[in-house]
Amino acid sequence: MFFHNLKYNLKILFKNKTLIFWTFAFPIILGFLFNMAFSNINEGLKLEVFDIAIVDNDEFNNNEFYKEAYKSLSSGKDKMFNIKYVDKDEADKLLEDKKITGYVEFLEEPHIAIKGNGVEETVLKTVTDEIVSQKQMTDNIVEKEIENGNFDYDAINEKVMMILSSNKDVINKNNTNDLDVTMIEYYTLIAMALLYGGIISMTSLNYSLANMSNNGKRVAISPIKKLKVILSSLCASYIVQALGIILLMLFTIFVLKVDYGNNLGKVILMIIVGLLSGLSLGTFVSAIFKVSEGVKVGIILGITMLFSFLSGMMGMSLKYYIDTYAGFLNKIKPAAMVTDGFYSLYYYETSTRFNYNIISLLVFSLVLLVVSFISLRRQKYDSI
Repeated sequence: MFFHNLKYNLKILFKNKTLIFWTFAFPIILGFLFNMAFSNINEGLKLEVFDIAIVDNDEFNNNEFYKEAYKSLSSGKDKMFNIKYVDKDEADKLLEDKKITGYVEFLEEPHIAIKGNGVEETVLKTVTDEIVSQKQMTDNIVEKEIENGNFDYDAINEKVMMILSSNKDVINKNNTNDLDVTMIEYYTLIAMALLYGGIISMTSLNYSLANMSNNGKRVAISPIKKLKVILSSLCASYIVQALGIILLMLFTIFVLKVDYGNNLGKVILMIIVGLLSGLSLGTFVSAIFKVSEGVKVGIILGITMLFSFLSGMMGMSLKYYIDTYAGFLNKIKPAAMVTDGFYSLYYYETSTRFNYNIISLLVFSLVLLVVSFISLRRQKYDSI
């Protein structure tokens, strides 16, 4: 019965012309428009060394890791920053006079102050996030070594310094001298296409709901388990959407000449997991909202476009502002999780950050699917 449902759903989906347009044609058209709009934006764009300040307080001076991290990023031929160590009042004055891009003040956690919303501000924020992530990693190493009875602090310090020394290499090796800001747009395009999979799963599941179709009425009185209904609909949707994403990837790689660097394997992994999040969103909307199919499509499109917009589709500076002032939103938005995972790969190859987004997407998908399953099991009809 599962495979019969799977085959039936595939036939339904491929015969839906509107669905095929949103799945296969629209992302490609949008990608083509992106290419026309941004084809010359990176000519001559280089990430030059820029000026920042660090508030020279006790919190900063007592933390050797932060001191060494910023020192390494402001020295040598590959340096990223020119750093001024000043007090808080002087930092505010320098920022107000636009003599620095921004400054970092160390309280319990590093706090960044900026005035603009360009590439330099975004890089400062992301580099600082990376340093904080590395700091947490070293703290975990120290705790683990001590728990294991290793009190050789020289050996522990050597491990910490190895991480610190590699920090600069990791940050600098991914095109910081030739920053392709349009990659954020393409990554957001992929995230949007992944979320459009929600329309597919919603359409597929609607055919199995008694209040949405005559076929659903037959399913409702049949002995088939609701779990099989959800899984067969989800699998059919996954197959169709995967074909659409494969077509989009081939188009961007071979027609638009988008270079995904050395991380194509991880990009594909993010797409596989991101597909599930989009499809689970559609399943959730179909199961929870008792409205017409047209309204459900509107809900999914609205959510998708809003999430994509807030995740950087109209400029990565907006992504920075969301990170800074409403960071919790990017921890619950699947589009933000996808773009942030891609972002970490493109600029920093940060496995910790990438893995966090993969896990977050899986949790997001699992929660929506469980809620959808519970909702479908509880549905009863007085008359069908």
